[in-house]
Amino acid sequence: MIEQTLDIATADGAMETFVCRPERAAPFPAVFLLMDAPGIREELRDMARRLATVGYYVLLPNLYYRAGRDTIFGPSVLEQGSAERDRMRTVRTKMTIPPVMKDVAAMLDFIDRQSEVKQRQVGCHGYCMSGPYALAAAARYPERVAAAASFYGTWLVSDAEESPHLSLGKVKGELYIACADHDELAPLPMVDELRTLFQRAGSPGEIELYPGVHHGFAFPQRWCYDKPAAERHWERLIALYRRRLS
Repeated sequence: MIEQTLDIATADGAMETFVCRPERAAPFPAVFLLMDAPGIREELRDMARRLATVGYYVLLPNLYYRAGRDTIFGPSVLEQGSAERDRMRTVRTKMTIPPVMKDVAAMLDFIDRQSEVKQRQVGCHGYCMSGPYALAAAARYPERVAAAASFYGTWLVSDAEESPHLSLGKVKGELYIACADHDELAPLPMVDELRTLFQRAGSPGEIELYPGVHHGFAFPQRWCYDKPAAERHWERLIALYRRRLS
């Protein structure tokens, strides 16, 4: 495995990004892995590495970079009322879709200059807060994002002007939306509404409900980690990318 951490220039500064790819058989399709709210950590780097081992050039950006390089949080970020969680929430609550779309544009520009990347079309998937970002990227850059996935994405249907459901009709790539059976940030009535809107828009892809699991089920270090569901998420994601990025 070849990996490095580097800065990608964006309209708002230098975005620290973990990049990894296989040692052999370049070039590879590029995939953008967008972090969940607790931010960059070794758990996410390991997930990026897992994708790289099956033949992808993976970018994992720190989407909190606008708040500074100290936006790396300790394990207590997952504990309600902890100082680390409060520090994270201060940054998280300022996140919106438009600036992240600028970051996606910067990553697209970056991969266009990399000899190890073999094509212009990319994959993009996000967890938790970044589920909406992945879907928004597919709508904002329909000629570039051939596949996008959201795993327990938060508030995919809302009253916000930038709510992801409003752009479903603009997507040309294939979408995969995975929802947890128990999720306060994407309750079942919202999932049902999203399914109706998804079908009405004629969006390519599917929405799948993972029964009996909780928000965060794919993360090995989370209390709610569910191995069968996590492995299903890998199966679905890799199959999606192989269909659309081969």
